Formats: sequence, C-alpha cells, structure tokens
Amino acid sequence: MRQADDRLIVALDVPDALAGLDLVKRVGDRVNFYKIGLGMLTGGGLALANELKQEHGKRVFLDMKLFDIGATVEAAVRGLAQFDLDFLTVHGDPNVVRAAKQGAAGKDLKILAVTILTSLDRADLDAALIRPGELSDIVAERAGRAFAAGADGVICSPQEAALIRALPEARGRLIVTPGVRPHGSDHGDQKRIATPAQAIAAGADHVVVGRPVWAMPDPAAAAHAILEELASPQARHPNL
Repeated sequence: MRQADDRLIVALDVPDALAGLDLVKRVGDRVNFYKIGLGMLTGGGLALANELKQEHGKRVFLDMKLFDIGATVEAAVRGLAQFDLDFLTVHGDPNVVRAAKQGAAGKDLKILAVTILTSLDRADLDAALIRPGELSDIVAERAGRAFAAGADGVICSPQEAALIRALPEARGRLIVTPGVRPHGSDHGDQKRIATPAQAIAAGADHVVVGRPVWAMPDPAAAAHAILEELASPQARHPNL
C-alpha cells in the first residue's frame, strides 16, 4: 500500500460526525488529512476532529474562519489548540492573525489566514464595498500582510497561488488551496478554480477537495485518482 500523500486534504462536508467517520472509512488509508468546517460544528465536528487525531492518527484541518475582536479570537484559538489539531483558519486581517498566533502559542497548531473566499469574484467584492482593484492583487496584498502578522500560511484560490508563492514573505510558508476541481467535475459554488495538478504546480502545498470525493459513488476511487494526479510530473514544484 502506498504511503498517504498529505498534499490532499479531503473536506468532510457532510452533516454530522457519524457521516464524516463513515466517509473516512470509505476513503481508506491513502488519505491522511481531513478538513472539518463550520457546517459540521453543531453535528459533532470537534468530537470527530479529536477522534480522527487520537484514535485514527489522521491530520485535521479545522476550518472555522474565525473573525472577531482580538481578545475573543485569542481565547477561541487557545481553546481549540487543546485538541492537538494541525491547521486552523482565521480571517486574514492582521489584528486577527496576531491574536490567533497568541492563542496558539506553545502549540503546533498552524494558523492559516483566509485571503478572499474562493466562492467570490470582483462583483461580490463590489457588493461588499471592498476597495476597487484586481482581485488577484488584493489577495496577494492580504497574504503579504497576513504573513507579516505571523500567519503560518494562507488560504487562497489556485489562481492566486503563484502570485503568493512569489512573495518574499511566503518563503517557507504554507499555501492551501480550496476551489480545486478535477477535470470534468461540477464547479459547484466555486468561481476561481483549477485542477489539483495545476494548483500544486502553481505553488500550493495542499489542495482541499470536497464534493468531487464525498459526492462520488466510490469516494476511495475518486480520492485515489486525485492522488495519482498529484504524483504526476505536472504537479511538481518546490516550496521555496
């Protein structure tokens, strides 16, 4: 059996912890990294995160996208850090990132800053009164500011991964890309997408894939196909 490739993070976008654990079992041992988001929080998401870590030896990415005043973010992260998780998302505002890093002090938890959600485009930014300009430029600027505030990595679409990887501040930092769709997959609610190989080649360290795995009749086969693509020459890049 091949060793798990942690570049693939499978999103457990299912209703509750029981469905999430069932999906993990169906996917099998070749996937070692899973994302648990807000949608499962009231369905036992934290309990599942702890079970996957402590009983199954999996890596866990808790996608909470925290955003609040500094003291609240720091307290929330300090509490979540007790679960021995791997990644946690917060919004990329520098004050939020700094507070999250303080909350995670002394733990191995990596704080990932959200730049611009991959479900948004320029029209969405206009509706939210976010300043004019190319979306990719805003993403890169937010990433640079998040790194300066101490972020261990950023969340961005695959289309901005190369811009961020080129930033001097990005050296040795993590780039995690949702909005990844294998060829032929339904785009769903994502607007800025790429294939798994394209995302890694552009500079991503991890790709997050949800629906193209969990919605398939054979989730294990779907995950294995993505892993094969990540092992192809088209997906090679160094994290400089």
